[in-house]
Amino acid sequence: MRIVSLLPSATEIVCALGLGESLVGITHECDFPPDIVTGKPVVTKSLLPHAHDNDDEAEEDAGPLLLSAREIDERVRAALAAGESLYQIDNDLLRELKPDLVLTQALCDVCAVAHKAVVAAVDALGGSAQILNLEPTNLNGVLETIRQVGAATGKDVEAAALTAQMQERWDRVRERASAAPERPKTLLLEWTDPPFSAGHWNPELLALAGGVGGPWDEAGKPSRTLTWEEITAFAPEMLILIPCGFDADRAIEEAYTLPDAPGWFDLPAVQNAECYSIDGSVYFNRPGPRLAESAEILATVLHPETFTEMLPPYSVRRFPNDLIEPEKP
Repeated sequence: MRIVSLLPSATEIVCALGLGESLVGITHECDFPPDIVTGKPVVTKSLLPHAHDNDDEAEEDAGPLLLSAREIDERVRAALAAGESLYQIDNDLLRELKPDLVLTQALCDVCAVAHKAVVAAVDALGGSAQILNLEPTNLNGVLETIRQVGAATGKDVEAAALTAQMQERWDRVRERASAAPERPKTLLLEWTDPPFSAGHWNPELLALAGGVGGPWDEAGKPSRTLTWEEITAFAPEMLILIPCGFDADRAIEEAYTLPDAPGWFDLPAVQNAECYSIDGSVYFNRPGPRLAESAEILATVLHPETFTEMLPPYSVRRFPNDLIEPEKP
């Protein structure tokens, strides 16, 4: 079987099921596991400006986005309002790859190639490829997508083992977190400017990790823009930034807009220096196998006295002092 994955999470699922050799095409964002995906043909590209867009660098080494969080948000909103795509498929390469199975989604045009573009590209192949949409909105849905990929590829046994392992890790986190002495009110932010809640499966991860979410945190619901009036009224005791598409370091860079927000320095999380950034691109925003690790990371940040061995290195950064301490007159 020849598989093209148009989702980083689907790529991780395919590889976790032992199908790395069957994976013939990936997206520009697929980076895990590196020993399998490195060198695979890249069939998509982002239409947002990148650091190397004006020089001779290879497209697959496009570099970091040139835009700020605010500028990215504005571009995305304008593109969606105009019905324009944020990504492009290399139709000629897709034709050369001759896939039997194309993994995609229609849940969010911000996260991946628009579904209608995928359908059009596959139709141009003459109907020889199957399209499998993976659209989880909660943790059970994530497990179901793994089973779907297993069923479509003859890897049902492997899918059952993987989902059982993920569920066991989530259950272990929930059990240990339930014994923690506190359940801090926690603001999970998926974007900084403007602030966005972290939706879909993330409220469930927060709950099982022993945190209390805001009134907007409802499992299965999409992310939404928050107002600073809502945030200050919630008065979070911890703030965790898990931006979509950014690693922990880039998240800290974008967090420098936060001190300008009304009431920032009055938030208990800021006053107690309980503000963190986590690599949201790698963990929380990919509905695949590493959501098990995401729960462990979150629980470790929320309850370091209870979870002492679950934190992967370099996955978390605490906000530096100049982000949480007001300037002295």
